[in-house]
Amino acid sequence: MNTRGLLDQLLKSGQEMLQQKGAGGASSGLGGALGGLLGGGAGKAGGSDLGSMLKGAGGGAALAMLLGNKRVRKVGGKVAIYGGLAALGVMAYKAYGNWQAQQAQQGGAQPVEPQTLDRLPAPQAEQHSRAILKALVAAAKADGHVDERERQLIEEELGKLAQDAELQSWLHTELNKPLDPADVARAASTPEMAAEMYLASVLMVDEEHFMERAYLEELARQLQLAPALKSELEAQVRVELQRV
Repeated sequence: MNTRGLLDQLLKSGQEMLQQKGAGGASSGLGGALGGLLGGGAGKAGGSDLGSMLKGAGGGAALAMLLGNKRVRKVGGKVAIYGGLAALGVMAYKAYGNWQAQQAQQGGAQPVEPQTLDRLPAPQAEQHSRAILKALVAAAKADGHVDERERQLIEEELGKLAQDAELQSWLHTELNKPLDPADVARAASTPEMAAEMYLASVLMVDEEHFMERAYLEELARQLQLAPALKSELEAQVRVELQRV
C-alpha cells in the first residue's frame, strides 16, 4: 500500500493551490478547478458543477474537497507550506529538536536525533505516512462539512490518485468512520509520529473555528503531547506561515 506516494501528491498540491490563488485566472485541469474554488465561483462541495470542474484536476482537487469550499481560501495558504512530505518532516524535526533542547536546559534528558519522516528508511516512512494521512482525513472532518455526497466525491478523487485497491479500501474506511481523536491517536507508535500527526492537523484546520480548535485540543491530549511540545509545533507553523 503506497500511502507515501499519495500523501506526497496531496501535500505538494497545496503549493499549486496557493500559486493558482495568486494567479487569479482560470485555466484547464487543476488550475481551472481550483480557480473556481479559490475565487468562490463554485457552489457547495458536492454539487454537480463542482463535480464536473474537478474531473482530471488531480491532487489539488482532492485536497480542495477535503478542505471544503468555504475553507479553501483561509486554510489553503497554510497547506501550501507543506511542499510535500520532506517539508513536513523538516518542520517536525525543527519543532521536536527545539523542544528537546528546552527539556535539556531544564534538567531533563539530553537531546537525541529525532527520527522524523524526512530521516527514515522507506518502510518506516510509509508507516509515518499512513498515520499522517489518517490525521489529515480526520482533521478535514473536524468542522462537520463533509456530508455523504462529498465523501463520495472525495473518495473518487483520491481513488484516481491511489491506483491501489488496498489503499482505496483503507481510504473508504477512514472517510466514512465517525470522527474520533482517540482512534487517530492510536496510529502514533512513536513520539515523533505523534508530533508529525499533530503538525499536519494544525496545518489542515481553521483554528478560529470552535469545533476544529476543540478537535485539535483533544487530539493533542490523546496523542499525549507534552504542552511545551504542542506549543513548539504550533509556533513552527506560525514561523513557516510568515515566509509564505
